[in-house]
Amino acid sequence: MSAVFLGVRHHSPACARLVERTVGQLRPAHVLIEGPAEMNGRLDELLLGHELPVAVFSHYRDGQRASTSWAPLCDYSPEWVALRAGRASGAAVRFIDLPAWHPAFAERSNRYADAEARYAEATQRLCRSFAADSSDALWDRLFEVEPDGTLAERLDAYFALVRGDAEADAGDRARESYMAAWVRAAVKAAGDRPVLVVTGGFHQPALRALTAAGTADGGDGDGWELGADGWPLVPAPPGESDAGSFLVPYSFRQLDAFAGYQSGMPSPGYYQRVWEAGPEAAAEGLLRAVVERLRTRRFPVSTSDLIAARSLAQGLTTLRGHPRPARIDVLDGLAGALITDDLDGPLPWTGRGPLAAGSHPVIVEIIAACGGDRAGRLHPRTPAPPLVHDVAARLAALGLDGGPETTYRLDLTDATGLERSRVLHRLRVLGVPGPVRTAGPAHGVDPVFTERWETRTTEGREAALVEAGAYGATLAGASAVALAERAGRATTDAGLLAGVLFDAVLCGTDGVPDELLGALVSCVRGVSQIGPLGEVLATALGLWRHDRVFGMARGPLLGAVIDGAAVRLLWLLEGARGSSGVDFARLRAVVAVRDAARYAPGLLSVTPAAVAAVAGRIAGDPGAPVDLRGAALGLHRSLGPVPDGTGDPAKAARAVARSGTDALGDWLSGLFALARDELTGVAGDDAPGGRSGSLVEALDGLVRALPDDEFLAGLPALRQAFSFFPPRERERIAARLMEARGVRGSSRALLRTTADPLLIARARALEESVSRTLARYGLEATP
Repeated sequence: MSAVFLGVRHHSPACARLVERTVGQLRPAHVLIEGPAEMNGRLDELLLGHELPVAVFSHYRDGQRASTSWAPLCDYSPEWVALRAGRASGAAVRFIDLPAWHPAFAERSNRYADAEARYAEATQRLCRSFAADSSDALWDRLFEVEPDGTLAERLDAYFALVRGDAEADAGDRARESYMAAWVRAAVKAAGDRPVLVVTGGFHQPALRALTAAGTADGGDGDGWELGADGWPLVPAPPGESDAGSFLVPYSFRQLDAFAGYQSGMPSPGYYQRVWEAGPEAAAEGLLRAVVERLRTRRFPVSTSDLIAARSLAQGLTTLRGHPRPARIDVLDGLAGALITDDLDGPLPWTGRGPLAAGSHPVIVEIIAACGGDRAGRLHPRTPAPPLVHDVAARLAALGLDGGPETTYRLDLTDATGLERSRVLHRLRVLGVPGPVRTAGPAHGVDPVFTERWETRTTEGREAALVEAGAYGATLAGASAVALAERAGRATTDAGLLAGVLFDAVLCGTDGVPDELLGALVSCVRGVSQIGPLGEVLATALGLWRHDRVFGMARGPLLGAVIDGAAVRLLWLLEGARGSSGVDFARLRAVVAVRDAARYAPGLLSVTPAAVAAVAGRIAGDPGAPVDLRGAALGLHRSLGPVPDGTGDPAKAARAVARSGTDALGDWLSGLFALARDELTGVAGDDAPGGRSGSLVEALDGLVRALPDDEFLAGLPALRQAFSFFPPRERERIAARLMEARGVRGSSRALLRTTADPLLIARARALEESVSRTLARYGLEATP
């Protein structure tokens, strides 16, 4: 006999009933199901006795690509019913689709993602013909509420119509070719017994045609290699890759289209009731569930409101010609009876996707009641990836396996406290539900040495751990790979990079993997923002030099980041172009480069002399921002004495002053940010670079020669430049200037005026202007 093809919609109760009925009537030799063929040796694992929904989680990772995907199954999934009923009937049951790692699934996170987007034109025509608001309402009208007698024929006609308008992509064609090879092998092995093929309806017409063509011309594998037993071989992943599949618990929330699920039927809680008790009981159950939820939240709903909602739903069922109540009849009845306000948009069940923010509370509760709150649970004997066992052992050993409402207070200066902190941070980085940190250090140099963690919920933890197993077999290794993946996504965003770097510090880096080092360095070298990258360098350098809490001092992770950031900053700084004012973030970046060259020269792939040479070029570049030119001169001088006298700051100051007093002030801000001690000598005569009082004297001469209006215009910029000096150093500069003028008195009193010096200077200028005006008209006061 030949194959019988059942095209289904994933998670459709009507299709699940059809599959169950067909298996019972047909008693096939083989039941072939759209599902991951690599699981064929583990079907007993699927049938252990789990509480559904569950999913087959698959992961793949190599040097170029990383992907994860899910194949969810619930009680009314046609694929699950085919597996269960097929086994019960004595048929040989097999999954026949390509493994999830195959390139055919490269862009898909859900194996059962329906192709509705590709046949939208056909469904829109049908929606217009049947006056349906959406493809979901159309499906209910055609299949879920109609009698089951002609269901198979109606499904065949529907899928033939929608596939006729759609173009299969390369991934679909590869999958259909592979599945057809399985069908032909099964037909050949079954002899005169039938073969039942259960796949998504989009694939059914193509599979029927491919199977018929292959049988007619005697083809077997259609290019797919067959094993010695005559069945197609399951393609193996490339040798250097990591791939695997495991069962994970799933939930109705994850299945719900209103939570973003992209495949099958929406409202899984409602359709679970349809599967268990039929459309009439599901409609009555939904009405009561919504009313109970609203009353629990103190939303006023009376018995008459419930009666009105039921009457409206029944009236809409009759008006629309539905033989039994459809989901949309009940939803519209509830909305009509319970919502008296104007809505900002159409009702959400007229489309798909998550609820919009600010949705009406009645709509929120209706959607929640439709979705249901069921969560799956795996059988205790279900195999799990090594990470699950590693995490359980570590949590038990460190006393971190408490349940909800548990609080942990950790001392980071204690070895055990630090290790407990690292384990919790690694779980956080992997996205595993559990303890949440409510207090602790906010950045690498934050002087906070304790943490507080609170466990609020562990829901979804089992599934998250299994899924995190795609990153590695141990908690330390998996978290490092996850951080490397985040660093790869950070690309040119220094803020994201800083977050990844600090998380790496918090997680600990025992034996830092090359993948994480490479990702961080690559990200650093792609950042184009000078200020944020300077912050990354300063933080990394501070931890590398001084950290005694996280164990990162002199470590390879920070060393690689310091070198990459310093080299990148030199390149960015030399390419910076003119802008007015002082960019303090840029100046801090230059300071970070200076400190790296001073305190960690062995880490850098450039020598301090090369850094000084770059600084010299920037200092003499007229196109560079004026504050950066000053900072570059300071960097050049701070990295060592200049024996040939190049880069004389006094001479440079006179040159900059020709561009205006504002420019001089900005230039001095950059200069003093980097090398105030070396260039003024106020910190002591033994300051690096020797005493350089000539700069102060040159500035004094320049300022004394300024006209009053220019002095007032440039005074804010000059005051900003000297704000880089602490008060004691400003007093020393003032004392030197008073001494040069032969003025006796207190420099401290000179600097500590009773009002803002800028205000005093402006007041003096105003008084002089008034005096000149009065004198012009002969109105000056008599001496």
